[in-house]
Amino acid sequence: MNETLLVNETTVPAPWIEASNGNTSLELFSELVEFAINPWDIMLCISGTIIACENAIVVAIIFYTPALRAPMFVLIGSLATADLLAGMGLILNFVFQYLIPSETISLVTVGFLVASFTASISSLLAITVDRYLSLYNALTYFSERTIFCIHMLLAITWGVSICLGLLPILGWNCLNDLSACSIVKPLTRSNVTLLAISFFVIFMVMLNLYFKICKIVCRHAHQIALQQHFFTTSHYVATKKGVSTLAIILGTFGASWLPFAIYCLVGEHEYPSVYTYATLLPATYNSMINPIIYAFRNQEIQRSIFVLFCGCFQTNVSYRSRSPSDV
Repeated sequence: MNETLLVNETTVPAPWIEASNGNTSLELFSELVEFAINPWDIMLCISGTIIACENAIVVAIIFYTPALRAPMFVLIGSLATADLLAGMGLILNFVFQYLIPSETISLVTVGFLVASFTASISSLLAITVDRYLSLYNALTYFSERTIFCIHMLLAITWGVSICLGLLPILGWNCLNDLSACSIVKPLTRSNVTLLAISFFVIFMVMLNLYFKICKIVCRHAHQIALQQHFFTTSHYVATKKGVSTLAIILGTFGASWLPFAIYCLVGEHEYPSVYTYATLLPATYNSMINPIIYAFRNQEIQRSIFVLFCGCFQTNVSYRSRSPSDV
């Protein structure tokens, strides 16, 4: 008998096995090993649960509050829906992985997660575009044309996301050729590369738009100050707050997704899975933080939450229309 038994790169002393009762103990030990749960998967499942709960509240608030029908709330609802589906996907992936292991189910869950996270990132881009339009075309922002453009943007966002999610199911996977696998099995290396490049394109577009938004905000604050013939502290504070908010939004988005996107390009499927988990887990935090940045800080949504859970306000309370730049 060998002195040690290697299980998942963990060394188990032989005396522990010898003290057991023959083959029965070995079978029991094998079952325990087979159903051992990866701590990283537990953390992803916990992250998915928090994401699903947070965004379910946002979706419910926007859906059941008739006053929240402005384009910016539709976009926030799209973001919350995408993050809600991503959270549910993480939970389902955990359940199916350990209770109903199957290649077909793994394709469905991975495709579901790809579509959800793609829709989340694309919705962030749509919100950025909406914010830019609300400042650049402030006089015509509330026109029917803007509403039509927002709806078209959402249709494209979800259409592209669903198509990308269907690719693994339709055959773009590495189940028949393990050498073509990426760091995220069963996605192929070319599939993951496409997703990573798409992320970098979206990130650069958002970076460019937020830079333009920052310039517009600073220019407006400067013009207001000139009209009043002096610069007040309030103007400086407002400008600084706006710029810091944009920095937080971009910084959070980049810090969450950039490590995973970069590793998708440089990583190989032979690398230890811990690297994939270590970069994927922070990416899920972006969906956890999105409701705080885009929803819970909004006064109308805060008021609706109080109406729903606390009854602190009347349901017919008036809402003040705000531009996306205020969110």
